[in-house]
Amino acid sequence: MSPANAKLNAFPVFLRVDGEAVAIVGNGEGALAKARLLAQSSAALRIIADDADPELLNFIATAGAVHVDAAYDAAQLEGAAMVFAASGDEALDRRVAEDARRLGIPVNAVDRPELCDFFTPALVNRAPVAIAIGTEGAGPVLAQLLRVRIDRMLSPSLGRLAALAASFRAAAERLPKGNRRRRFWSDFFAGAPAKAVEAGEFARAHDAALDLLASNELTAGHIALVGAGPGAEDLLTLRAHRLLMEADAIVYDALVPEAIVAMGRRDAERLPVGKRKGCHSKSQEEINALLIELGRAGKRVVRLKSGDPLVFGRAGEEMAALRGAGIAYEVVPGVTAAFAAAADFELPLTLRGVTSSMVFTTGHDLKGNSLPDWAKLAISGATVAVYMGRSVAAEVAGRLIEAGLSPDTAVAVVENASLGNRRRFHGTLADLPSLEARADLTGPVMTIIGDAVAGANFERSEPLATHKREDTGHQDTGREDTGHEEAADSTVAEGVRQ
Repeated sequence: MSPANAKLNAFPVFLRVDGEAVAIVGNGEGALAKARLLAQSSAALRIIADDADPELLNFIATAGAVHVDAAYDAAQLEGAAMVFAASGDEALDRRVAEDARRLGIPVNAVDRPELCDFFTPALVNRAPVAIAIGTEGAGPVLAQLLRVRIDRMLSPSLGRLAALAASFRAAAERLPKGNRRRRFWSDFFAGAPAKAVEAGEFARAHDAALDLLASNELTAGHIALVGAGPGAEDLLTLRAHRLLMEADAIVYDALVPEAIVAMGRRDAERLPVGKRKGCHSKSQEEINALLIELGRAGKRVVRLKSGDPLVFGRAGEEMAALRGAGIAYEVVPGVTAAFAAAADFELPLTLRGVTSSMVFTTGHDLKGNSLPDWAKLAISGATVAVYMGRSVAAEVAGRLIEAGLSPDTAVAVVENASLGNRRRFHGTLADLPSLEARADLTGPVMTIIGDAVAGANFERSEPLATHKREDTGHQDTGREDTGHEEAADSTVAEGVRQ
């Protein structure tokens, strides 16, 4: 599997071919396939074939291509913008490629990637919109499968809508740069003009675009508090992705992966405001003030929070600040870390006949002199999802055991829930303090405690009991060892605020 930062070995571009000659060398199926592909453009096709198949001859006649009915010669390539070597003969294709390079013309040799200067993509054509799909070494079958999927997703009227957009481009350029201009195009492609084009009412679409252009109404800002999920990009909701693509600004926490931030609009302003344990780049008050400032400026803002905004994400404080300032907002839920950790373990958080309730909490709730109310639920059989770093594992285990929860209660632990580099551990409540000695656990840690955990799949997890504390002569009481500092400890994927 390719790493997340894998580099493309071929860069996709669109080459202008309107009225330009494109030469294709070959007599059979390969030449015909390329000719059909190029016929979707306004290039002037020059087909060099001294013994053309009947089907190729028929295409030449119907497409109005230039037929060079002669044995191949390098002079036949002169003046071409591109060359395709499609003879099926390796020696001839190699000769064509060498001649094209000598003449300074980019060349593609069908099914001979080592001879190619460029590769032809699978094409979704909604002229003037074109979507080119390349898969590098994965082969044409995958590219064609992707083409079919994308083709089904796009409205047949997209081309007409794009043509209408092109006719309004000059007028739109006279709008103020920034939010006003972006809002016009957003409303154009998602609003009345698009709906009218889809209905085949092109005059109405034109009038609707004029109305949008003439509107001088000041646009109101909007803040979307969006759950980025536990880390994996494909767990982001469709609504979250749409809002990211429409955003003027993206305000994001430290634990939100760069891959998810990068799913936003390319020219959106990106504002990191992350908090990590012991290192806060901005206070909550400063974040509230930033969101209000952006909203008053008429910006569409996505406030990205790890996991779900409403679970240990301080969304309540931000919503109260936005309400007080009269800024419109919405909340887009995300997959919380507890659910991702449970899925990693195939773990039922509720189980008929075992438990019908669950608790979301942080280990820091157990640091006071008295036990919180939820501890009683844990003792009575509720599944407890503890959002914490490993530093409070002993504290959690010790306090729950003291309160009456059996040391044999099942425990599941996940580092980096949902991600490819996740690690899973299982054991009992008595084993949980061993996490303190795991200096190798630097990612967000999620712990699930309860009888339902026994129903999980432990085939791909490591027993906690195999990693005991290394400090000699120390009796493990389940209390936090004050001699252990955790400078590298991360907060949970929800971004528990210290």
